[in-house]
Order: sequence, then structure tokens, then C-alpha cells
Amino acid sequence: MGVAFDEMGASGDGCRPGYEVLKRWLESTPPDLLVTRRAEAELLFRRIGITFNVYGDDAGEERLIPFDIIPRILTKPEWNILARGLEQRTKALNAFLADIYSKGEILRAGHVPDDLIYRNPYYRPEMAGLKLAHDIYVMIAGIDIVRVDPETFYVLEDNARTPSGVSYMLENREVMMRLFPDLFAEQRIAPVENYPDALLATLKSVAPRSASSDPTVALLTPGPYNSAFYEHSFLADKLGIELVEGRDLQVRDNVVYMRTTEGPKRVDVLYRRLDDDFLDPLTFRPDSALGVPGLMNAYRAGNITLSNAVGTGVADDKAVYSYMPEIVRFYLGEEPILKNVPTWRCREPDALKYVLDHLPEMVVKEVAGSGGYGMLIGPAADKKTIADFAAKLKANPDDFIAQPTLALSTSPTFVESGIAPRHVDLRPFVLSGGDKVRIVPGGLTRVALKEGSLVVNSSQGGGTKDTWVLDA
Repeated sequence: MGVAFDEMGASGDGCRPGYEVLKRWLESTPPDLLVTRRAEAELLFRRIGITFNVYGDDAGEERLIPFDIIPRILTKPEWNILARGLEQRTKALNAFLADIYSKGEILRAGHVPDDLIYRNPYYRPEMAGLKLAHDIYVMIAGIDIVRVDPETFYVLEDNARTPSGVSYMLENREVMMRLFPDLFAEQRIAPVENYPDALLATLKSVAPRSASSDPTVALLTPGPYNSAFYEHSFLADKLGIELVEGRDLQVRDNVVYMRTTEGPKRVDVLYRRLDDDFLDPLTFRPDSALGVPGLMNAYRAGNITLSNAVGTGVADDKAVYSYMPEIVRFYLGEEPILKNVPTWRCREPDALKYVLDHLPEMVVKEVAGSGGYGMLIGPAADKKTIADFAAKLKANPDDFIAQPTLALSTSPTFVESGIAPRHVDLRPFVLSGGDKVRIVPGGLTRVALKEGSLVVNSSQGGGTKDTWVLDA
């Protein structure tokens, strides 16, 4: 795996560009002040009520995602490269989804295998031939980025269904500004607090053509028992829109209305945080009590925009991910700015043989998996776990991809033993509207708090950091 690249350059005497002010500040700040500030941050998060549920946790308790008070920093030139690459990638994702639900030109050209799409559990035949406003399927993308050296960023995965975590990006910044105003005063840090305005502008820009000049947007949540409910209510509040459950909506004459104290009000755009399966019991799961009967009819009639569109889960698939370089070239005629992690598709016999021969040094993931579940990290696994995974691979090779174990970059992190390097990733949020692409500088940095761990997911014990993009 090699030695991890340290983003501050703290392993030597030098300091990487952008980190000079932070390094001086860390060297002059007494450790007990950092302990106090960490306790204050935790208190603030508890007061805000920013918690999440862990599925499968018998206690079912709500947890606080650990917050690290040392920010992760990117310089403006670094961010500019990332932003260009993110815009390129989301344009390609949208073109790909528009194509596979219409002419299927990339499939006919043989660049992506048909069965990978048509047998995909997230492919929705109901979307075939349905024309969307502006051909935009993924209005909100969360693209997970990792770094391995000063120049190289890789995309780890694309989140095109209902990417979460933006509330943490916003709250992390608010808490940092409150606790460390002196650090903010010393440098120009690009703001993130305009994200709700950017999101609302994006959602309104993709409203149906039949909508009024000021479209009505609502956020559809599965309800308070969902693990991300805090984020749903937080975003609805920040956007100044109604937070609705399925029972608050009804469809009449293929138009969606929400119940209000003044009577039914037409909804033009639904920012839905509900999986496809549960959206409409007349089209998908008939036992769904969370959805809206007739919603898909209104969608087909072009009277409502759903964000993200139905059927975008195909682009989340980790086997489809492996074709992203070809997808970028096919639709945009450009070389990808952001690299993919080299990926072996276990559905291919030669790749499967290679992966089985090298399991102890590989990361193996389920193609439809998420949240850090169902994966093997070879270097950290014992012999029995590796043998069990080999049996799974042989039994269902189509369900898995494998990648080399990357030496993810580290960022200085305040842990129990003091300041120490910990592995990080970054989830920037890319907003694709009918008018333009908007990307708030930064994103959610997730950090693996256990020493040596590469798993940053909150469900697996990871934490978060504020991400500073220097504006100068």
C-alpha cells in the first residue's frame, strides 16, 4: 500500500502550501485548549440535535458523528482542478442516464455491456422513453474523492441517488467559525453557507415547463424514523420549503398537490429523500406506505420534477463506475480530468482469477453496496475472512468489483493521544440545474478515526472535518 501522503506535510519539517497558518496555530496552541474546544464542539452538535441512526444497531440509539476540530485545507489551484473534473463527470453521468433510458447509443456501440444495465436492480424500465426537463437526471451528486499524492485525486464512487451529508458540511463550518474566529480572520476561506440558495436555484431551474415563474418546491422525507431525518428537516428549513411525507401529498388529474392550512397547493419540484421502490405504490412496491399513489403518472405527464430522477441508481453501481472513463470519452469527447481507481470487474473470468490470486492485497466491494458494508479490505482481514470472501466471489462473481488498496492521504487530526495523521476522503456536492452547474467550494471531509483504518463511513466509526478551500 505504501506510505500515505500527508496533506499538511507534517511528517517532515516542511509544510505544504495552504497549511502554513494552521501549522503555526497548532504549534502555538496549548493541548488543553484543543481539548476544551473539542468538548465545546460536541456540546454545540448535541444542542443542534445533529445525530444519525445506525441500521442494525440493536439499541437503535441516535449517535453523534464525531467531529474533528482540525480543518482539512485545499488551495485554490487544487480546488479548481477538482471543480472542473466534478463538472465534467456529472455532465457525463447525466448524458449516460439520458441515453440508457432513450436510444441506448453507448450500449449499441459496445462500450458498456447491455446486461450490466438491463439486469441492474436500479434500472427502472418505467423511465424508458420518458423525456425529462433539460435531460437532467442527477441534480444533486455527491462524488467521493480520495487523494494519494500532491497531484493525484481519484474518484472513489459516484452517489447519484440521494447523496447525504451536506448538513454536516454546513454545520461543521458554523461550529468552526464560532470556535476559531482567529483562524478565519487570518486567511480568506471560501464560504459554503450559500449552498441552500444554490440548491434552491438548481431545483427551481428544473421545474416542469407547465410550472409558474416561481415554482413550488417541497422536500419529501420517509419520516422521523429515517437515519437521515435530521438532514431532511435541516435542509427544508434552510431552503424555506415545506418538509412533507407521502401522506401530505395527493395526485389529482396527474398534478401533485400538498395539503396546507389554506387548502391544496400545487407542487412543481419534489426533492425526494425516498428510494425509488417506495415512491409510488401504484408503480413500485404496493406495500409502501411512504409514497404517493399516482406520483409516477404525474411524472410521466411532465407535471412534476423529481430530484434526483427515478432510475439514477444505475449510475451508483460500482461495476458501471468502472466504465466511467469510457462514458466521459463517449459523451463529451474529452479525457477524464479525475481518475478512476483501477478496477477489476469480477464478472470477467480473467479479472476474477487475478482477484482471487491477490485477495490479501485487494479491496473488494459489492457492486450495489454502500455505507462501507459488505466489503473486504484484504490487508486488514484474517485468513478465514479472506477464504469466506473467496467463496462468495466464486459463487456470485457478478456482484463484486475489486480495487487495489490505495494509500489514502492523511490529514492532521485531534485524537485522544494528541495530533496524529488519519486517512480522509472528500464528498463535494455538485448541483446540476437547467441553467448551470453549481459547486460550493469544499464539501464534507470524512475521516477514519481509528489508527491505520481506511474506512471513513460514519456507520463504521468515522468522523467529519470542516473543509477549507483557500480563496487566495
